[in-house]
Amino acid sequence: MARIVDLSTTIKNSPDTVPELLRTTIEYSDHQQGAAAIDAMFGVGKELLRDGEGWAVERFTSFGTHNSTHVDAPWHYNSRIAGVPAETIDQLPLEQFHGPGVVLDMRHKERGAAMTVADAKHALVAAGHQLHPGDIVLVRTDCDRFIDQPDYMFQGCGVSFEATAWLVDHGIKTMGIDAWGWDAPLDVQAERAKASGEAGVFWQAHQADLAYSQIERLCNLAALPNTGFEVACFPLKIAGGSGAPCRAVAFLDS
Repeated sequence: MARIVDLSTTIKNSPDTVPELLRTTIEYSDHQQGAAAIDAMFGVGKELLRDGEGWAVERFTSFGTHNSTHVDAPWHYNSRIAGVPAETIDQLPLEQFHGPGVVLDMRHKERGAAMTVADAKHALVAAGHQLHPGDIVLVRTDCDRFIDQPDYMFQGCGVSFEATAWLVDHGIKTMGIDAWGWDAPLDVQAERAKASGEAGVFWQAHQADLAYSQIERLCNLAALPNTGFEVACFPLKIAGGSGAPCRAVAFLDS
């Protein structure tokens, strides 16, 4: 039997410090409210229900497709990739989201100092892993420890355009990170873009004109070995979606 390690964050109500655009809000209805709903819908009183209780349900009143551990589709990055319409999340093959995993340890990198090709090569040697097409590459920063902090989105090193392209060149279609986003933090990118005055500096690794997927907001990468495990990160099938929440897990030999 394989041991399963959960790599997904818990979906819950966001703190008040989270901007409205990025906030998750869940309404909870308990069993008494469920009983009242059944009575209203079907005329079945609570005396006809076990323990006088109906169903408990939850309703998302605000939940973006990128607000939890999620998979990005190429459509998230640009409308066209390599000259053709970018794929949405429901168009991607499920085989892309299950495969051998490898962890690249980037805990030593400073905030905003994006992972380079040299960094990736060094981490692969340290992990004792040789890349193969279909591998799922996970970048470890340990930024999941900030997940409930107001500055979570501004933490981490991120991954450079060059390293992203290098991974894609090696047949990697899905890669992930235990931080808010794949690129360097947005504030760092913004300053670099404004200083350069050039298009393509902001969100550089996302808008790399490459058809690949990212898993963002992973957690628990510290519980994994560097190699020798499998990853599954199947996204919800949202029609035309730029991305979708997923339950990312790793399978380890027990």
